[in-house]
Amino acid sequence: MSAPEPRPGILDVRPYVGGESRLDGRAQTIKLASNESALGPSPRAMEAYRAVAATMHRYPDGGAGELRAALGARHGLDPARIVCGAGSDELLQLLCRAYAGPGDEVLYSRHGFLVYPIAAQACGARPVAADERALTASVDNLLAASGPRTKIVFLANPNNPTGTYLSADEVKRLRAGLPANVLLVIDAAYAEFVAANDYSPGIELVDAGENTVMTRTFSKIYALGGLRLGWAYCPAPIADVLNRMRGPFNVSSAALAAGKAALEDTGYAALAREHNDYWRPWLTAELAKLGIETAPSVANFVLARFPDTPGQDAASADAHLRRHGIIVRAMGGYHLPDSLRITVGTGDEMRALVAALAEFKAGSGGQR
Repeated sequence: MSAPEPRPGILDVRPYVGGESRLDGRAQTIKLASNESALGPSPRAMEAYRAVAATMHRYPDGGAGELRAALGARHGLDPARIVCGAGSDELLQLLCRAYAGPGDEVLYSRHGFLVYPIAAQACGARPVAADERALTASVDNLLAASGPRTKIVFLANPNNPTGTYLSADEVKRLRAGLPANVLLVIDAAYAEFVAANDYSPGIELVDAGENTVMTRTFSKIYALGGLRLGWAYCPAPIADVLNRMRGPFNVSSAALAAGKAALEDTGYAALAREHNDYWRPWLTAELAKLGIETAPSVANFVLARFPDTPGQDAASADAHLRRHGIIVRAMGGYHLPDSLRITVGTGDEMRALVAALAEFKAGSGGQR
């Protein structure tokens, strides 16, 4: 007897593996592996989440009308062109399913978010990675790597896991250099953390034509990763396509309620941003004192690079941190085996991390 077989290429997909949350044998850990908010969710969001418990037997608003209206008011956007999803990941997957398939290519930068090649392979397209320059997406390399089979270009801006970004002018140059029939998807998951004057999440490019989409998430500054909530701002025809393809009730009532409350609690979001604005530079400076190089991040994490010297490399540092109950993210899957990505945590967590790395650099990283 023969069993059902998946489409060609599906078994070539390497499943995405999220950051670990626990370590064997330890009751408590410091998790700095998943770029989660150091402060947790807004109290108003938690209150809104609890308030829907009594009506969880009811289906949610399939059109996410109230949340889309709130997003439109917050960002000055047309709510009809906003599509909500179960995390921005779902929207990235839907865009691939809608606009790419067998024989097509999906382009992204070499150290871009791992969901991009997964989404491409899942719909039968071929993922193509363009080399970066100084751990930053290169417009020239992306344009050089595009060709007649390119259907989608994914640009994480700021980029995960490097934390670097392209200026608004550079992203505009990328859009201008791509053929009109190529969809540019600007993944601005960390936009709320960026204070640089030359940065833009891409709204103006979405408004300028019919071939650019901006995606955002509630998982980072709003700290709702466990509820899975994201959104996309699209040209009207693309919003129509996504609404045809998404599940009819793809976002839960709890996520819709908590998301709206978190969005409206602007003071709490500002507090999270201020926390990050203090502790990210602090962490960068403390790592530099230890001789640990970091990429110039504008997000809520840093990419720390280690030498190839046995016992002082990234894998050894990771093992040492684990022995201290600290979980960071190894970067081998992103073609950065010499690096660890470290989330900006609470002040106590940052001090504990630096103390553990100071011990490691002093040569005390041996097994306890």
